[in-house]
Amino acid sequence: MDSHTMKVMIVDDHDMVRTGLRTYLMLEPAFEVVGEASNGREALSLLAAGMEGGNPELILMDMMMPVMDGIETTREIVAAYPHMKVVMLTSFLEDDKVFAAIEAGAVSYVLKTVSAEELIYALTGAYKGMPVMTSDVSQALTRGLRKQAAQGEDEGLTEREKEVLLLIAEGRANKEIAEELHISVKTVKTHVSNLLMKCEQADRTQLAVYAHRKGWAKSI
Repeated sequence: MDSHTMKVMIVDDHDMVRTGLRTYLMLEPAFEVVGEASNGREALSLLAAGMEGGNPELILMDMMMPVMDGIETTREIVAAYPHMKVVMLTSFLEDDKVFAAIEAGAVSYVLKTVSAEELIYALTGAYKGMPVMTSDVSQALTRGLRKQAAQGEDEGLTEREKEVLLLIAEGRANKEIAEELHISVKTVKTHVSNLLMKCEQADRTQLAVYAHRKGWAKSI
């Protein structure tokens, strides 16, 4: 076996998928399949015990699996074996899932609809530490990052406080806000006081400026 052969572990809960991936990779002289697992917990157990052919350098990881999914497994593998590179292989292209997979430590995120050549390219890139993503995956990751950033920006505010903040940013007076939201003026004042404290602003004018500067007025 060539000394530069890349050792791969396949983690997928479907026997047919593992068989297909193993069969194809066996035809590629640059790769050697050294282990398989049907879920994340099994994969971690095999890695901990050590494999006969040596532990893998690449993990081809399915995202949705029973017992332990690909995201949690990736997080644990990256923490315990930082030299191993994970390529997430999945049928799902959801913004939050893509973000979670990359955040967990996966080098690349690849859909199961990719061609064999694209998969080999992704594995080879991961081995070299280079992320490989198709344009649709890249766009999903960008959207996921934006969602996370937006969620972080208004962390700590209740839904009602967000509504009040939006109306303050529109220049509404307390009475107008009360009528709009069907609450009392006293309740509005309480929300405004909470907003001033949470946003660390001195008055409602600064609150309005702050909300616009953060972009909340358009996103809430």
